[in-house]
Amino acid sequence: MTVHIVGWSHTRFGRHDDLGFEDLVAQATRAALAHAGIGGSAIGGVWLGQLNGGFIPDIFCSSMPIQGDPTLRWAPATRVENACASGSAAVFAACDAIESGRIQLALVVGAEKMCGVDGGEVTEILSRASYCPDEAANGLSFPGIFARIVSAYRQRHGDPSAAMAAIAAKNHRNGTRNPLAQIRRDLGFEFCNTVSPANPLIEPGLRKTDCSLVSDGAAAVVLAHRCRVPEFRRAVRIRARSQHNDRLPMAGRDLLAFEGPQRTWLSALGAAGCGLRDLSFAEVHDCFTIAELLTYEAMGLAPSGRGSDALEDGTVHFDGTLPINPSGGLKAKGHPIGATGVSMHALAAMQLTGSAGEMQLPAPKLGAVFNMGGAAVANYVSILEAVK
Repeated sequence: MTVHIVGWSHTRFGRHDDLGFEDLVAQATRAALAHAGIGGSAIGGVWLGQLNGGFIPDIFCSSMPIQGDPTLRWAPATRVENACASGSAAVFAACDAIESGRIQLALVVGAEKMCGVDGGEVTEILSRASYCPDEAANGLSFPGIFARIVSAYRQRHGDPSAAMAAIAAKNHRNGTRNPLAQIRRDLGFEFCNTVSPANPLIEPGLRKTDCSLVSDGAAAVVLAHRCRVPEFRRAVRIRARSQHNDRLPMAGRDLLAFEGPQRTWLSALGAAGCGLRDLSFAEVHDCFTIAELLTYEAMGLAPSGRGSDALEDGTVHFDGTLPINPSGGLKAKGHPIGATGVSMHALAAMQLTGSAGEMQLPAPKLGAVFNMGGAAVANYVSILEAVK
C-alpha cells in the first residue's frame, strides 16, 4: 500500500450545543492541516464522511471543509455516505484516488451533528439505514435489530448478558483515559449488568449501557502518497485495507455468523501478511455491545459462541495481549456517525506514533480498525503501522 496518514485531528465527542455541523468540520479541518504542517492549497482532493439523513437541514456539505481553510477552495470535494461506516468509506475513497496516481495529498473529514434533534428523531433517522421495506417500515429500530441478535445468540449459545456488560464496563474504563471521550466514567461491571432506573432496558435483552451514544463531533486525517512522506514529521502506513458488503435485508442472513466482518478481517490480515497475534490493538465498531462480542468471533479471537473467552482470559483488556477499543470505543467515546471511521484511523495513528497520551499502549507496532455500517452490511478493516 502506498498511502500514509501524515496528520490528524479529533474534536471532543459529545453534545455541542454551541457548535453547528459547519463549525465542527472547520475545526477538524484546520487542526488536521496544522498537524500535518501544510496549507489547504497543497491538498489534491477532499472527502467528507457524513450520514446526515435529517440530523441537519443541509444536504450538500462537501465544500464545508473550505470554511476551515479558504485555500482549499477549488480542490475537488465529495461527500461520502455508507451508514455508520461513512467515515471509513471516505478514507478508502481518498486512498483510491492516491493509489490511482490522480493526487498525492488528500484531506478526509468525518463529522456528524446528531444532538440537535430529539431522541425519537434520532431513532427514526437511524432506522432508515436498515432495509426499509421490511424493517424500518415495520417499526424496527436499530436497538430493535440488535436486540433480535441478542435473542438469537441466547437461543443458540446461551445468555450473553454478562459478556455484554463486561464489554461495556471495559470500554467505559478505557474511556476514562480518553480526554476526547463523551463519557469519562468507570461505570463498573455490576452497574452495566443490572437493569435499573439509571440503566433501563431499551429493548428486551439490551440495556442502556449496551448501546452506543448519540454524539456531535468530527475527526480528520491528511493522507499522502509514499513519495511525499519525507516531507512530514510523522507517517503511519495503511499497510492493508479491505471492504466487503453483504445483503441489506436481514432476512436470509445468519446474523450471528457476522460473515461480512469475518471476510473483511480475513482479507485485510491476508493482504497485510500478518495474523491476529501480530496486532498490538484494534479499534472496533461497538455500536452495541453484542456487536463487539460477535466481532471477537468474526476476527478469530474466539470460536463461535465463545466470545466471552476473550474477556475472561484478559486478552481484550487494556493490559491484555490484544486490547480492543483502548479509546473507549463508540460505547464511551461516542458515535457521531460520519466521524466514527475517521476517528478510529486517527486514534490508531496516535497509538502507533506514541502520541495517545493517557490512552497510550506500550510500544504498539501494528493496529487495526474495524468500522461497520448497518447490521454487518458495510464492513471495513484497515491494518496500520508507523513508519516514522
